[in-house]
Amino acid sequence: MNIDLSLPPQLSKPTLFDIIREVRAPFEFASIALNVSALGKASKGDGRAVMLVPGYLADDFSMRPLGTYLQYLGYFVYYPEMGRNMGKVDTDMMRLGNRVESISQKLDGKKLTLIGWSLGGVLTREVARLFPNVVEEVLTLGTPIVGGPKFTSVGKRYAKRNNIDLEKFELDVHQRNSIGLTQPVTSIYSKSDGVVGWQASIDTYNPHANNVEVTGSHMGLGVNPEVWLTIADVLGE
Repeated sequence: MNIDLSLPPQLSKPTLFDIIREVRAPFEFASIALNVSALGKASKGDGRAVMLVPGYLADDFSMRPLGTYLQYLGYFVYYPEMGRNMGKVDTDMMRLGNRVESISQKLDGKKLTLIGWSLGGVLTREVARLFPNVVEEVLTLGTPIVGGPKFTSVGKRYAKRNNIDLEKFELDVHQRNSIGLTQPVTSIYSKSDGVVGWQASIDTYNPHANNVEVTGSHMGLGVNPEVWLTIADVLGE
């Protein structure tokens, strides 16, 4: 595979209005109760194993509502069990890859489908790239695919906390993405995302990528009934 050494595209960060609208997240969770009928009619699962990976500063608990729903549909759900996601991508992608590989071995070599929220999606994409023999498919929710943290509202804080240069990191992310993925990949994004610039969540690196727009906040993507139905549709295809 060839690595594209050209410069990555320059995109926009979320607007102040979008950042303020992140307060919608609890209401998105509450709206699940209003969509019980539609959620119950979603395509049932095929029994595949699914790994749910939390976003930056979150832990497995944040993925439990989605995990409970996917179990209801008939999927076997697993979690990273790596504690809080502190943004140590290089370390965590290997830890996550080893866990996925271990689960695959216990399942007699069956591959896992990986679903990652925000930075968790970055980890799932890297695991798919580095451990292709154990990853069936990748879905990401509001993931900063382009530019890493550069086109996010928390980029500067993330860079300071992890002592990284945003410009150099952006180029490294671009080069990694340019290698491409062989698995089916879906990116779910919202144009009103208040954390990640929505254009940065669109996968332009893989010609076969499925980019799906939903309505909602970044912090609510994992508990958004529209997102759940989208995931059910993608997994049920």
